[in-house]
Amino acid sequence: MAVSPQIFPPRKRRPSAGAFISPTLSDLKLVESLLILSQEVSSMKPLQFLLQRSCLSIIRKVKLLSLFFEELLANQVSFFSPPTVLCFEEMYIVLQRMKTLIEDCYNGSKMWLLMQIETAANNFHELTIDLSTLLDIMPLQELHLSQDVEDVVVLIKKQCSKRTKGALVDSKDDKIRLQVLTTLDQIKKEIVPDHLILKQMFESLGLRDSSACKEEIESLEEEIQNQTDQKSKHFAAALIGLVRYTKCVLFGTSVQKSDSRRRRKKSASDANVPADFRCPISLELMRNPVVVATGQTYDRESISLWIESGHNTCPKTGQNLAHTNLVTNTALKNLIALWCREQRIPFDYAASSEKVNGVVTNKAALEATKMTASFLINKLATSQSMEAANDAVYELRSLSKTDSDSRACIAEAGAIALLARHLGPDTASRLPNLQVNAVTTILNLSILEANKTRIMETEGALNGVIEVLRSGATWEAKGNAAATIFSLSGVHAHRKTLGRKTRVVKGLMDLVKGGPTSSKRDALVAILHLAGDRETVGRLVERGIVEIVAEAMDVLPEESVTILEAVVKRGGLTAIVAAYNTIKKLCILLREGSDTSRESAAATLVTVCRKGGSEMVADIAALPGIERVIWELMESGTARARRKAAALLRILRRWAAGLDARSFSTTTTTTTTVMTNSRIVLPS
Repeated sequence: MAVSPQIFPPRKRRPSAGAFISPTLSDLKLVESLLILSQEVSSMKPLQFLLQRSCLSIIRKVKLLSLFFEELLANQVSFFSPPTVLCFEEMYIVLQRMKTLIEDCYNGSKMWLLMQIETAANNFHELTIDLSTLLDIMPLQELHLSQDVEDVVVLIKKQCSKRTKGALVDSKDDKIRLQVLTTLDQIKKEIVPDHLILKQMFESLGLRDSSACKEEIESLEEEIQNQTDQKSKHFAAALIGLVRYTKCVLFGTSVQKSDSRRRRKKSASDANVPADFRCPISLELMRNPVVVATGQTYDRESISLWIESGHNTCPKTGQNLAHTNLVTNTALKNLIALWCREQRIPFDYAASSEKVNGVVTNKAALEATKMTASFLINKLATSQSMEAANDAVYELRSLSKTDSDSRACIAEAGAIALLARHLGPDTASRLPNLQVNAVTTILNLSILEANKTRIMETEGALNGVIEVLRSGATWEAKGNAAATIFSLSGVHAHRKTLGRKTRVVKGLMDLVKGGPTSSKRDALVAILHLAGDRETVGRLVERGIVEIVAEAMDVLPEESVTILEAVVKRGGLTAIVAAYNTIKKLCILLREGSDTSRESAAATLVTVCRKGGSEMVADIAALPGIERVIWELMESGTARARRKAAALLRILRRWAAGLDARSFSTTTTTTTTVMTNSRIVLPS
């Protein structure tokens, strides 16, 4: 039974020929290993669409070779001469390389293999020569083989010799490769490819439906990560553009996953994002991590907004910034990209159409994206039914996830106004999934800075998003509407505009109160962004934001306590009074929370103590074991948490010292009792 190479996990980087080594085994065990390895290779399925002749030839030769090793084991020879052992060790390496080559060709991108067809064919050819050489120099007379097996070895030698005389690349493969290159050149010149030629080309590669094209795109995205030079990365991006365009015009819509399954996947990925990969400001996965003057890392969008808002300090450490230069944290970005790849989360590895001196370096990829966006938007504009519109919007949603160029092309082609038509209650009642896809596409588009203003200025777009936030058909739609508000508020002027809209504030707070965990998180992050404006904080406090986040603290402590810190800091006395009932929860987080939540809890308690007066300090001081918790935070917390903990400890000790002084000036039992009950017991 043939074994599919797909059962072997693909490697990110292919090992070089020098990376293979033979095992250190006894002579008999070495022959047994050779037999097992040769049987593994001979049981593999040959490649189906490219390099068929080369792959099948290798597999057949190795199958014959396994008979040779079976004969050696049957003879029960336990010792071989050094030259024979050396040949066996080298043959083991050759078989390893054969197996690896077939696996890589089978598991990788068909398009990329086609472009590297000469190199791959040459690799098969070199392995054939290596096998032939080893059989030539092997001292067969010492092995006492039967006549039949000797004939098999002679046959393998002849086949190896015969294979070296023909053309390495099949004419059929070479023709397909030329067609692909010609098509890319046409796209670069803004010429729409002939659909019939595209169909023939893709059928020849086994890409015959939407699902196969989607897998091919994912393989090419992995190939981008495998490559080290920009030219290869750009070429792979151009191939992705071609496959994506062909998928849309020939095969239509991909199979849409159910809302519940898609939402479960999103919430799981959110929950599992490593803490080091989250931005300390937004608490979201960093897409473009940068280092500021203090050495702390933030997402570029969040820290840029912080600096543009007039701050000259590091948000995490509180230190003044010596300069505002932002340096890309390349090492962390690569780690995040690798993690996203493993989790199958979209990530902009590199711009597909970077500019050098104002000139686009990968015009084929950009033009393919433009063609795809134009095709889908035209399909959406002319759709005669909601189902047809949903198919087009779903493809736009998928395209808008890919990279910045896609987002720019979709918006520039006029998609936002068309998407806004499907955000209303009529769509929600008749086809809820269309509303989900439309608002999610707008969310994806809003990631691009230029698109934020387009969305705010397009008639009906913002009102449509707010309508979905308040009365969307599903929790997913509401959560993505909240995420859109968060994204739009990344521009300072838009943040003020959104904060003044009562429907936005109420919609977000209602979502925190009544939504599932994933939707609560989207709403809380949006509220956190809006809370950067002092005027908006006042509206949030008036509507009971402190009480709402206090309830959410049990489910989403990090997001909730970060909002509470911002509100207490900017909300004045009203916010301090409202925060009075959250003191116990904050102290619990101080002891049991994550590093981020402990840091924010300490900062909030310091603000409450400084602005709330001695009554609040007394309540905190009366909590059992509070000082021990503070000491622990000073020892094991983040740098900012340690500073805040030290400040909180000073406040409590000053309060205790003042209370001690007052106790000496009175001899009443009541005063003594109050002093005794309120005193902080300092650790020895």
